[in-house]
Amino acid sequence: MDRWVEETFHPHWRVRLEADEILHELKTEHQDLVIFKNKTWGTVLMLDGVCQLTTSDEFVYHEMMVHVPLMAIDVPKQVLVVGGGDGGVLREVLKHPTVERAMLCEIDRTVIDTALKFYPEIPGNAYDDERTVVVIADGCKFVAETDERFDAIIVDSSEPIGPSAVLHTREFFADCRRALKKDGILVTQNGLPFLFPDHLTSTTQTFASLFDNVAPYLCTQPCYFGGPFALNWASDQDEHLEIPEKWLAKRQYKRGITTKYWTPTVHNAAFALPAYVEAVAEKAIAAGRSEANAARASGKGGK
Repeated sequence: MDRWVEETFHPHWRVRLEADEILHELKTEHQDLVIFKNKTWGTVLMLDGVCQLTTSDEFVYHEMMVHVPLMAIDVPKQVLVVGGGDGGVLREVLKHPTVERAMLCEIDRTVIDTALKFYPEIPGNAYDDERTVVVIADGCKFVAETDERFDAIIVDSSEPIGPSAVLHTREFFADCRRALKKDGILVTQNGLPFLFPDHLTSTTQTFASLFDNVAPYLCTQPCYFGGPFALNWASDQDEHLEIPEKWLAKRQYKRGITTKYWTPTVHNAAFALPAYVEAVAEKAIAAGRSEANAARASGKGGK
């Protein structure tokens, strides 16, 4: 009998993927995880009814999470990845030869072990690279307590539900800002703005209350059904968002980086938002700026 695995994240519609072979399945009162083979998507990871990744299209998300911020930095050296135990973001970070240390903070070692066992093509040799530092710890606690300062912090979390919800809070993002260098960049994922605009609204408003520059950007992630996928960028530097395409191309050539999705043209075009996304972002940025102004006026601080 054929087995179909249903994605249940969307409240009013369902998507099912055929499971040609079940590789791993775990059901507890806290977690429902299944890893399976599919002829189109390769190896698929579903967690609590949400498609997390597929080996066929993971490069889209991982390249856009990494190369958009790191290509904007002249000489990225110190990078922190929060979450991302599958190793895809880490793999892309390590493509940048100027990176001296790539620190990955993952709360659960089994996430890394699962990747190495069932989809090793995603991390590749990233965990063997001498520049990689793995910290098994709560990302919120680590960022709040670290004395390190990073050129970029990339938050590769799942949706803001369950244990991952804390990685979408103002307190966490404020701690990320403190852990960044003066010209550092923070990037996180913001889901599907067509179906879940509140996710984009919340992060954008928080970023705008903490940073001088906020810039949601988009990619097309085939396995995330429901329209373009949003990521979000925060920095206190204007010039990071004003890099000409020819400069980005020169950096890519100089660093010897090959990609399957990111290009200098895609880099700049990703920040051109459809009207419905732009409306959400502009309203959230205005609210965040008002929040910061009110905090300063009351003497409670602000960015």
